[in-house]
Amino acid sequence: MPKARWLLAAGLACLAVACLASPSAAATQVDKKLSYTCPFPLIGEQKLDVEVKASFDVPSAPGGTLTTSGLAVSVVVPDKATRGLALVGAASVEGTAAAEVTLANGSLTLPVTVPLTVAKTTLPPSGPFTAQATGSVPPIVVPNAGKTTITLGGFSTRLTPKKADGSFTGLGSFTSDCTLDPGQDSVLLSFDVGTTQSGYHYSLTGTTTVKALGTTVPLNGSFAVTTQPTFSDRPAFDPAQAAFKLFGFVPGTAELRFTPDGEQTGSLGDGGFVAHTKLALAVPQVSLFGVPVADQNCRASAPIPVDLRTGTGFALAAGGPVAGTYAIPPLTDCGAFTGYLSSLFQGEGNAFAVALTAR
Repeated sequence: MPKARWLLAAGLACLAVACLASPSAAATQVDKKLSYTCPFPLIGEQKLDVEVKASFDVPSAPGGTLTTSGLAVSVVVPDKATRGLALVGAASVEGTAAAEVTLANGSLTLPVTVPLTVAKTTLPPSGPFTAQATGSVPPIVVPNAGKTTITLGGFSTRLTPKKADGSFTGLGSFTSDCTLDPGQDSVLLSFDVGTTQSGYHYSLTGTTTVKALGTTVPLNGSFAVTTQPTFSDRPAFDPAQAAFKLFGFVPGTAELRFTPDGEQTGSLGDGGFVAHTKLALAVPQVSLFGVPVADQNCRASAPIPVDLRTGTGFALAAGGPVAGTYAIPPLTDCGAFTGYLSSLFQGEGNAFAVALTAR
């Protein structure tokens, strides 16, 4: 989600490298072999063979969760590196790594840096040796339908060779920035997020603030979101009762009825959405001192556009906060007091603040 680094994962270790990614729904086993070029002190650039194994559960619908388990990364380090480390008296090597991974899901492209731990590895007298690197991957919500890929990039390691007695060698700790050798398929995992779930239905609670009246009005209702084949929204607000005071002491009440008007569109992204909504506003009852002053046909003279955006913590599968601001145009057909009532309601700076709960 930002919460973005919730994301995916991939791990790659070179001489500490690991590769991770996350999904959630049908177990998919991955065994990927790649080659990298990494610079070493004293001996220059070396080619390393990396093997990544993991099990992924991939989501079947947008808003589902991606999880990963059984991540195991092996890095084969060539004999020349072994001999170079022996020159400084190294008996073992250990450290950390940071792998570059990219999650692509519909319109979402998310670069992720995954921290890894390189286990202490005892060095042989000569010949290649194999290092193991691991890292943990949090669950990840995949917001969009369609093809989703987890692609590996380069990685950086911070390695510390040590002598047999545990003391440092003359190299201390060194950093090696490794690059993926060209001509390889670096996609760790590819899967389709299905379209079996074509929409979401929520109950709605919250408020709308009418700035000109100086009042905040409780709201209830429902909200339907269609994600296939294109995004559309359909808010349904129950009639709401506004209580206000003119000049700070004249008590008044008004019934507000917000209903969809025209095309309702929007877009998905990063686990939430923005809904481009148009609302008709009817004000069939307005009373001052308990006396009705509006005809039942009283309403806003034009549709009210408002962008309703999901907030922090929103998830399509569960719901969460949604907010938006709007302007009320002049009122019409309110009877003899149309002009006066219009002046009470119209203006900018009005706001919706609601919470959606999945049904």
